[in-house]
Amino acid sequence: MTQTHRSSRSPVDLRPDRAGAGTSTFVNGHFPRRRALIVLLSVLGGFLLTVVWSAEFVDQTIGDNVANTLLGHDAKETPIQGIAAGIVFAFVSGIAGTFTACNIAAFGAIAPLTGTTAGSRLHRFGQPLKPLGWMSVGMIAVSATYGAIVGLVGTAMPQFSTAPTTPGGLSPRSIQSMVVFGLIGLVMVYLGLASLGIVADPFARIARRFPNAPMVFMGALIAGFLIGRPFPLFRQMFRDAAESGNPLYGAAAFTLQSLGNIVIMAVLFLLLAWLAGSRLQRWFAERPSRLAVLTAVAFIVAGAFTFLYWDVRLLARREIIPWYPLAPWA
Repeated sequence: MTQTHRSSRSPVDLRPDRAGAGTSTFVNGHFPRRRALIVLLSVLGGFLLTVVWSAEFVDQTIGDNVANTLLGHDAKETPIQGIAAGIVFAFVSGIAGTFTACNIAAFGAIAPLTGTTAGSRLHRFGQPLKPLGWMSVGMIAVSATYGAIVGLVGTAMPQFSTAPTTPGGLSPRSIQSMVVFGLIGLVMVYLGLASLGIVADPFARIARRFPNAPMVFMGALIAGFLIGRPFPLFRQMFRDAAESGNPLYGAAAFTLQSLGNIVIMAVLFLLLAWLAGSRLQRWFAERPSRLAVLTAVAFIVAGAFTFLYWDVRLLARREIIPWYPLAPWA
């Protein structure tokens, strides 16, 4: 008489709507059904965002007006006078750059936290501060390091260049942006796929010993946008830090730029946790796979947008590829 033995390596954790052990902040082990459809719709959402996204509106209508209001003068036309003025300009330009695609990734990073904000309203308001603090650790490490490098050798870096872009060609600044944003976009897509259990969780091993490692990494990833960012106000700050030749000033300015970039996002999230934390917790508790979907969608939409916008749409704008669909206002 034969017996049927179940393999101890059966991938039970990857079965839809089955409770599995979470491996890190971004992977709770509860994977939804129709994961292929979730990925397809998320990528489509990121693509459609590239079609309607207007950099001019975000950079000028929103970014410039916010910076001008906070500084009390024309941010672009007024030279940065001294280190103190540069520090203020760095933080303000960071706030002005809040409404960029990188903050979709930031929301994706803190999405898993919305399911853990239990207790009183005061407790729900303060609980997310710890993971946000760990995310800031990663941001500060990358921002300060890159800022110090800019203070030392920035005038020789591609971002310092003022060479105009010409049809059929790419400037050094554009190439740097394509490489940086392309890699960041692909990393985000991978994290989204890991949230759905489609690929391995890259933090599964390290998170056992350092559970906050995913948040530190996400902070570093968000700070990485500084390495490719073409935002005009950022480039103004970059050139000032590069010309100063002062690595300490560069480190401080770039750190404040990154922190300013997430201030509004962090405040909005804290308010959401305070006002709706218990209801969100109950909603996620009813079906934990909802949290995996939220996390995955945030990452994949942001990653697909970042990659397509900077590595495909940019080529069309430089007339290197023949066409990319754009809304009339984009």
